[in-house]
Amino acid sequence: MKRKKSGTAATARRDALKGKPVVASRSEMAEVVLPAETNLLGKLLGGHVMHLVDVVAAMAASRHSNSYVVTASVDYIDFRNPVNLGEIVILMSQVNRVFNTSMEVGVKVYSENALTGERKHTTTAYVTFVALDEFSKTPKIVPPLIVKTAEEKRRWKEAGERRKYRLAMRFKKRKREE
Repeated sequence: MKRKKSGTAATARRDALKGKPVVASRSEMAEVVLPAETNLLGKLLGGHVMHLVDVVAAMAASRHSNSYVVTASVDYIDFRNPVNLGEIVILMSQVNRVFNTSMEVGVKVYSENALTGERKHTTTAYVTFVALDEFSKTPKIVPPLIVKTAEEKRRWKEAGERRKYRLAMRFKKRKREE
């Protein structure tokens, strides 16, 4: 994707970094749903799903940036189907787009019946992370993202639209607080 040159020092530093493909950030984790993580109906707690989403998304962001990362925002989380006690919960993440010091990571969560192998898409989430310098713990420039496939390009474009909305809402909130 072509980017406009702004002439800022931050842009020059970022352009000097070697880009990384989406596949380099892909992360996956899985665990069995045990009774301690379920509600009274035997369904995986939504808060536990959110925790797992944050962990697997941080893995993808860290892999892309080769740095410590912190969660900046969770723009969207959609619970489509429950995950039942005894099922395997599978989480997959990848960086969708890189901005300056931040990255949007997309996460998909699936449940898998251990006896039949049937999988269901249960949750989708978009999480934004900021990369931190190892020593100063201040935000650092993130390498550009190399998008290749039509799917990666679609996700890249949609991440830009979500960012516009997120920034507009942040500005609107600040105006109300003044």
